[in-house]
Amino acid sequence: MGSKKLIVLTGGGTLGHVTPHMALIPHLKERGYEIHYIGTENGMEADKIRSIPGITYHAVKTGKLRRYFSWQNFVDPFRVIAGAFQSAHLMGKLHPNVVFSKGGFVAVPVVFGAWLHRVPVLCHESDLTPGLANKLCKPFATRMVTTFPECAEALGSKAEVVGTPLRPDLFSGDRAKGLAMAGFDGTHPILLMMGGSSGAQSVNKALREALPDLTQDFDVVHLCGRGNLDEALKGTKGYTQIEFLDAELPDILACADLVLSRAGSNALMEFQALDKPMLLVPYPKGASRGDQILNAQSMEARGLCKVLLQENMTAQTLASALRDTWESRDALRAAVKAAPPANGTARVLELIDEIAK
Repeated sequence: MGSKKLIVLTGGGTLGHVTPHMALIPHLKERGYEIHYIGTENGMEADKIRSIPGITYHAVKTGKLRRYFSWQNFVDPFRVIAGAFQSAHLMGKLHPNVVFSKGGFVAVPVVFGAWLHRVPVLCHESDLTPGLANKLCKPFATRMVTTFPECAEALGSKAEVVGTPLRPDLFSGDRAKGLAMAGFDGTHPILLMMGGSSGAQSVNKALREALPDLTQDFDVVHLCGRGNLDEALKGTKGYTQIEFLDAELPDILACADLVLSRAGSNALMEFQALDKPMLLVPYPKGASRGDQILNAQSMEARGLCKVLLQENMTAQTLASALRDTWESRDALRAAVKAAPPANGTARVLELIDEIAK
């Protein structure tokens, strides 16, 4: 690659808006891109991205479009307008070859600013239905890529389904190391429960109540989230609880034979790419915009997973659904093999190179 190419990455608010960027960054560096990131002043992405060497982080003001009453609804429009000016100014100053946006409210002014300066934009949508930010970005985007086929259809001719950019280290796990970390010998199938970054309390509780039943057939590794260890269960045979894993996560994933999880899009693509039979308990509608329920139902309709809705979940129904998922593992794996690839890293990089002027 001859002259220096500059890319602006944007997106923020949740970890789901950041992990695909983290998957792309090493590849973009290899391709010779100078990388700038435009994010919120104190969102989850700020710490994550600032800790990566060689990336310039620009914080802009941002607001949230709430569908409920809040006094911040009166302040946020001014923050959004300020953020739009900041973003447009940054675009004029940096004049990048291309912008890659993962959505979230910080992305809207960045994408608009790019359009004003005729900078091509590639937007990625993780969920089954386009989020509000990506709906607002669509007129200003050059191309859009999606994780789910239904979403590409909804977004029209600009969109194609590619999966999600996934971190390469995800695929480098070592089963023996994972078993050793969990303290199991591998004679029983390993059930891994992962909750996403928040909101898995009810699943944690049901799983713990089902342990006497489940540990007859499975060894259980429970990633329960920070501050959620249950002291009373320490030393329970066939059960290991861990608050949080980062670098060691691929090893634990490598030793998992069956996964119980919420239905956040990034996690689903990771499990699918790793060929894991999964039972999903999506985050309920009242607690979110309902995208997890749609994600899970889409995958279930294509035979890629089993689903248990939270309102139907008890210790008994959970144990029974997990056994059913385990018994269906061959059919689930066959459907995964026949499905479009979950790992969108290569295609997203191709499109970035293609539209970078």
